Amino acid sequence: MENGIAELFDLPQGVTYLNCASLSPQLRSVTAAGLQALQKKVHPWEIQSADWFADPEKLRALAARVINAGTDSMAIIPSVSYGISIAAANVPVAKGQQILVMDKEYPSNYYSWAELAKAKGAEILTVKKDGSTWTEAILSAINGNTAVVAISNCHWTNGALVDLVKVGGKARSVGAALVIDASQAMGAYPIDVTTVQPDFLVSVGYKWLLGPYGLGYLYAAPKWHTAGKPIEYSWLTKNDSENFAGLVNYRDDYRPGARRFDMGEFPGFINVPMAIAALTQVLDWGVVNIQSQLKIVTQQIEQQANLLGLGFPNSAERVEHMIGLDLPGGVSDTLKTDLKNENIFVGFRGESIRIAPHLYTTSRDIEKLFDVLKRHVKTS
Repeated sequence: MENGIAELFDLPQGVTYLNCASLSPQLRSVTAAGLQALQKKVHPWEIQSADWFADPEKLRALAARVINAGTDSMAIIPSVSYGISIAAANVPVAKGQQILVMDKEYPSNYYSWAELAKAKGAEILTVKKDGSTWTEAILSAINGNTAVVAISNCHWTNGALVDLVKVGGKARSVGAALVIDASQAMGAYPIDVTTVQPDFLVSVGYKWLLGPYGLGYLYAAPKWHTAGKPIEYSWLTKNDSENFAGLVNYRDDYRPGARRFDMGEFPGFINVPMAIAALTQVLDWGVVNIQSQLKIVTQQIEQQANLLGLGFPNSAERVEHMIGLDLPGGVSDTLKTDLKNENIFVGFRGESIRIAPHLYTTSRDIEKLFDVLKRHVKTS
């Protein structure tokens, strides 16, 4: 998309950055918001009691819009592992039941479930793709003994897609909870929680949401708003916490909705303004539009990969904003060195190269990448 969007980011001339799925480059507007917030903290007496809650509420509302959720259903969290730990502390799991995860899932959506399985005497069922699609494999694995389906919307290594609506329907049909790590979707791939109906959905904010590191988001279905158990007990999550003078009057009730799951120190006087600037830009572009524009880029990558005989999930079975390429013989150290020397930045996941562009990516960026790949892949 060669229309000046790159100028909104601090991307030096000559850098080809194709690793947004790992860590997004920073919008200039996000940097400006952070510097302004940092300067405000210099004079703490200028921060009023309302400031502890006003910006977080604005951020909560913006994050809700990204996934078509109600503002009350969103919590501000520091990481995916934190959000998954909240889910694991709440969904019911009995001895002998199964917690379903995807093969080679990202660790943040595994470790909490492994600990829960040990504590409850449950079993981790690792679903392998084995020639089918991820959706088919997951649907086949869900049965009456399934307690939790803990998955991503796409595989983090190559973008291979999971149909969350179908999986959610099957999970509900057997009484299983659905927990989603949407870190490789939220902000770039349309997700509507009103149709998917997860129990919990979590995402980092520093990838496709273009925000700062150390701040993420949790969606909790309305059923968890009154009965849900947080994993920490901050004064900020309690009702009437805006009344600083009354904080010594301890109370049991929480602020409404998913706010009970907010992390301590969620006002984040520096990170929150930065995240607001990031989500404002994402919503201004529109997630549907981002996906459709990135489809053009990944289709160009497909065409070039086909010419070299590389393997990849076809477009019908993956998201449109990222793609993993399998090279004959794997990824050599020499290839990694050549890419680095050319200032081309991609993700290396197993034996694959994961390419994750964004709206700043140009056709020349893709040509530059394949100029290097062609030197390392022999065609018949």
